[in-house]
Amino acid sequence: MLARLPLGYLLLMATFATSLLCLAVDRWMRERKATAAFVIMSVVCCLGMVVVGALQAEHWNVRQMLVCYSFAWLGLTIGLFPARKLFREFADEWRRGVRRDEYKLPVRYRVAPVVSVTVSGFLAYALAG
Repeated sequence: MLARLPLGYLLLMATFATSLLCLAVDRWMRERKATAAFVIMSVVCCLGMVVVGALQAEHWNVRQMLVCYSFAWLGLTIGLFPARKLFREFADEWRRGVRRDEYKLPVRYRVAPVVSVTVSGFLAYALAG
């Protein structure tokens, strides 16, 4: 369904999802290096998803993989949202020079991204086919 849109719209959708995640990381972490790393990681993941889609036995095309990428990144952004204050606290400690041996995330903050990305992945699969 969504994969039938023109490629330009799908690229805009992927760019919006990437920008939203990178903006969220920039606001939550307040660290330019982390934001740059997420931008690079996003581009690599998008290209990787397109390649993996082409290598599948069912051969998913670029449009279908852009839909899946966009939904996965939006799901990740939504799933990381509840932990934003904790991320900000960890980043502030890191900038002040406080180093922990282990950064513990409560279970609810670990479950939220998994559930969100899984649900958005199923939606993407249904809408990309």
